[in-house]
Amino acid sequence: MTRSGAPQWLWCFALECKSYVRSHTAHDIYRLDGPVPEMVVSGETTGISPFCEFGFWDWVKFWDQGVAFPGNALVLGKYLGPSINVARVLHQKRDADGKAVGTTHHNPALVTRVYEVWFPDGRTEELAANVITEAVYAQCDADGNQYVLLDAIVDYRKDPSVAVARNDQVSIIDGKKIIKRSTHGWELCCEWKDGSTSWQKLSDLKESHPLQVDEFAFTAQFTDELAFNWWVSWVLKKRDRMFSLVKCRSSVEEAYVIDKATGTTFWRDAIKKETTNVRVAFDILADGAAPPLDHQFVRCHMIFDVKMEEFQCKARLVAGGHATKAPATLTYASAVSRETVRIALLIAALNGVDIWAADVLNAYITVPCREKIWTTLGKEFGDDWGKKATVVRALYGLKSSGAVFGAHLAGCMRESGYVSCPADPDLWLKEQTDRKGSRYYSYILCHVDDLLVVQHNPKRIVDKINSFLPLKPDLVGPAEMYLGAKLRKKTFEEGTTAWGLSPTKCVHQNSNLEGRYSLPKRGENPFPVDYAPEEDVTPLLEPRVATYYMQLIGILRWMCELGWFDIFTVVSMLSLYSAMPHEGHLEAAFHVSSYLKSKSNSPLIFDPMEPDVEGSNFVECDWSDFYPGASEALLPNAPKPLGKGVTLQMFVDSNHAGDKVGQRTQTGFVIFLNYGMINWLSKKQSTVETLVFGAEFCTMKHGIENLRGIRYKLRMMGVPVKDASYVYGDNMSVVTNMSKPESTLKMKSYSICYHAVHEAVAMSEALVAHIPTKKNLADLFTKCCMGRLEDFW
Repeated sequence: MTRSGAPQWLWCFALECKSYVRSHTAHDIYRLDGPVPEMVVSGETTGISPFCEFGFWDWVKFWDQGVAFPGNALVLGKYLGPSINVARVLHQKRDADGKAVGTTHHNPALVTRVYEVWFPDGRTEELAANVITEAVYAQCDADGNQYVLLDAIVDYRKDPSVAVARNDQVSIIDGKKIIKRSTHGWELCCEWKDGSTSWQKLSDLKESHPLQVDEFAFTAQFTDELAFNWWVSWVLKKRDRMFSLVKCRSSVEEAYVIDKATGTTFWRDAIKKETTNVRVAFDILADGAAPPLDHQFVRCHMIFDVKMEEFQCKARLVAGGHATKAPATLTYASAVSRETVRIALLIAALNGVDIWAADVLNAYITVPCREKIWTTLGKEFGDDWGKKATVVRALYGLKSSGAVFGAHLAGCMRESGYVSCPADPDLWLKEQTDRKGSRYYSYILCHVDDLLVVQHNPKRIVDKINSFLPLKPDLVGPAEMYLGAKLRKKTFEEGTTAWGLSPTKCVHQNSNLEGRYSLPKRGENPFPVDYAPEEDVTPLLEPRVATYYMQLIGILRWMCELGWFDIFTVVSMLSLYSAMPHEGHLEAAFHVSSYLKSKSNSPLIFDPMEPDVEGSNFVECDWSDFYPGASEALLPNAPKPLGKGVTLQMFVDSNHAGDKVGQRTQTGFVIFLNYGMINWLSKKQSTVETLVFGAEFCTMKHGIENLRGIRYKLRMMGVPVKDASYVYGDNMSVVTNMSKPESTLKMKSYSICYHAVHEAVAMSEALVAHIPTKKNLADLFTKCCMGRLEDFW
């Protein structure tokens, strides 16, 4: 735009032209699957030719349709891009003397030139440039984003001169009946959540809010109008069909009624499939036989849901475990941590082994039930309806089912020769020899019934597990999905490979907002510029919308867990207001969702390459006089280190008094294993620190403690840890205090942090060095950085 020399008030056309070019060219985007974006949206084959004829702001000659004969219609002008069914500037408005009306100015707000504009519906209007600019700026925030929260449609208007006449809607061409489908000439008056109203084209609202428009048309009783009669009935049928799928069912009888009303068998088939699988969990008693006296009675019922991936109806028989009495020792069950998953992905690439995923079929009912309970079978069991039965398998809903399945799975792992890792009981390891003769540890990660096998020949291990527990055949194979995240393998130019984790699936689900909301069109940054959630004074959300806000925050938090770290800080801030959110908080959450939507294909890569650490930055001193005998704790039961070694690095930072209201400090750190990011944190400190030194020291202590836990976990996984961990901070006072034994502490309130960090350095567990703020990667976890660190990542 600068190079072309075009005035600033015309730069919007340059951006539009660039957008058209990008939408008509191919991109390396997974969701496109080959076609260009325009073809995916419109369904029609498109070409790039109209956009390649001229460069933006080039001198061109064009035919001016407003010039009548015998005038010269071929005039000289500047190229702003092709005309694609949009308003077109005919010419500049001139007075009786032929002089241009208004004046130009380098400030777009002061441009008073008037132009005659032609619209696709045939009408022309005179528009002033500064009025248009002011209207655009008034509707945007500092980022240029516009939030649209529709409250209601309150009125409509029709232009008979433009709208399709009833006699013109149907035509006969070659003996075929052709229906003209058009919404031209119709506008609807929309009332927004802020109380303002505006007229919007029916063609726009039909695409953005189809259900609201449909319901308004039925209420106003003009569904037989030509702009509505060809699509409203289809939308209502689709809505009723979807409502029948997602409608909350309270009983099997209601599910049957819904199937009958919709003319489908979705719920009946789902119920039949579930009862067929779960029958083995019941031992049906003979007619008239009483259940054992030491058994407790529990009710069983069906719960229903719809899978978001394929809108598949799902029924599950569960027991009312809340009504039973079970000892606490039978109810505890754990799952593998996300940190362990990230470490395993990096170690797999480091040692050059494969990864397979598997899912246990009907996990709980494959193991016996430890509780003594009985129930009465429901209507879903057909001929056995009303019969008494004892529960012999672990049903979903029972307090002990998770623990029983975990114990059974642990027995399967031990039978296969695997040993549980003391640092994470749901990680199982076994010493192996790869195809090259090198010794390493293979791993099996268990997240309830989801398994991840890290081994040079994973098929053999999976087949052995399948002999103990039946696995879903369609979910066994090379890892593609785990815990809702996509797994992909990336090969670098130098030939090394690495695994990546991408929560694309969550992004797509998060983008499917309720019909009354629309995402901002652009989200270049995770947060709106100059927005502070603690200072938000917008109205409180109504209870239903507040519940939706909590669901949205939950999705965003799970995406942070799966690796979308650049939104971690903003999500941490918005999570504080889940109990009583304001409208501004919801808009900020939408902004985050829009940012994710534009970067939905960005995986977190766990690069196993060894980092190049500048050792001269880290000063090693003799601490024996201050902490005699200090050494890192090495447990005798740790497995022998095998495979390639790793190096740990940590970046630490804090945003002192970042909370403008509560004045609390935001703690942030990020930990790397080689070049793979495996742990990060962004959290407000529990106390208000008066000094930046104190805030940074508390953050350093918190990071050192997490680093110590990771070193312990790596050793218990049999991974060789190279030397000390390298810690980087941008506060020179804290770094100097930690690096020199002779440094003293004059504030007793920080003595615990002081000695905890000093002891870690004295035992060679960590070494500390200073790093400029602009290079401190932890800055992303303490404040909302706009563009700088995001571009680096």
